[in-house]
Amino acid sequence: MNAAERIQLGGTGTGIGSMPGTDAREAAAVVNGELDLAHLVELPARGVGADMIGRMAAVLVDLPMDADTWGYRLGSRGAGSARRARDHLQADLDAVEEIWDAAGFIGTSRPFKIQVCGPFTLSASVELPSGHKVLRDRGAWRDVVASTAEGTRELAGEVTRRLGAEIIVQLDEPMVGQVIDGAVVPLTRFDTIPAVPVVEVVDALRGLIDAVDCPAIVHSCAAPRWDLITRMPGVGWSLDVTSVTSDDLDGLGMLLDRGDVLVAGVVPGTGGDRRVRAETVATRLATLVDRIGLPRKVLSDSVVVSPTCGLAGAEPGWAKAALGVCAATGELLGTDPEAL
Repeated sequence: MNAAERIQLGGTGTGIGSMPGTDAREAAAVVNGELDLAHLVELPARGVGADMIGRMAAVLVDLPMDADTWGYRLGSRGAGSARRARDHLQADLDAVEEIWDAAGFIGTSRPFKIQVCGPFTLSASVELPSGHKVLRDRGAWRDVVASTAEGTRELAGEVTRRLGAEIIVQLDEPMVGQVIDGAVVPLTRFDTIPAVPVVEVVDALRGLIDAVDCPAIVHSCAAPRWDLITRMPGVGWSLDVTSVTSDDLDGLGMLLDRGDVLVAGVVPGTGGDRRVRAETVATRLATLVDRIGLPRKVLSDSVVVSPTCGLAGAEPGWAKAALGVCAATGELLGTDPEAL
């Protein structure tokens, strides 16, 4: 059963996850004020433990992680970066709970999205105590998959208890293509990191999603990996669709035709033109669907509108405007896509 069948997502707008600034309440107010499909904010500007990788120190179960000079490393319990990550996460959860309580959303089963770093991007980014990438050790990255599954399940459960929401889980996997291609940069040129076959990536992500037991979206702002997407029906995909190839058109057609959710990254994440209008973006998506050869009804059934990537590097004013454009575009797609 895919995300579109479990929760009606089509014809809405959402964000990718990250926002500019350091104020959790301010960011949550923007996200929840602009979007029907709001999400748990990430504020990387707060420093260690607040970025996509660092947040996982607060999510992983029985797999402690710390920061060192070069980045993040699996390490000992009680690490300072893990405490900061937990503090940041709790602040973000408290902020959205307060907003939902004031708005009367708690217990309404309103959809809400949480994001975690996917296990392959995490394994390609974090080091073992030896200094090698986790991905180099097959047993280690499998431990990361299991720990991510358990931690994400617990996080989804906490958000459900706090908000009474229908939780959607987004796995951020910008490096999964490099993992499949064996292109992750090693510690030294003699320290090879083997490619992980796409079938093993599929099995691992499938197992994780089944364990979490929530509708799932996989996000990547890199070039779409159709060899992976083709093998994973029933999962939503968050992709940059601003510049598509003929292969992308075929892949998008396959994705939408089988009824899966497409989170269409189409609104600029940084340097946005304030003159961007929802009508223009909606027409662009309608034209894309026409090129694919599918009925425009898929726009209201299965397409969610988003920025092309996270908004951490955006000016605060544009971040709010971009989310507003996403929401307004989604509303247009959900009403009468044939009229676009």
